[in-house]
Amino acid sequence: MSRRRGIMSDQLKMEIAQELGFYDTVQQEGWGGIKSRDAGNMVKRAVEMAEQSIDQNHRS
Repeated sequence: MSRRRGIMSDQLKMEIAQELGFYDTVQQEGWGGIKSRDAGNMVKRAVEMAEQSIDQNHRS
């Protein structure tokens, strides 16, 4: 089974981790060290950002 390629860029993941307050954990332990709740919140935030971007593009 092949591994899926990530959709979010590493830069975006780092920015969201900093915003949500668990970037220190990522630096110390890697992405595998974060809690599943934090990962879920990161995805939720990325979706919110994408929706905002779509809304702004439709208004332009």
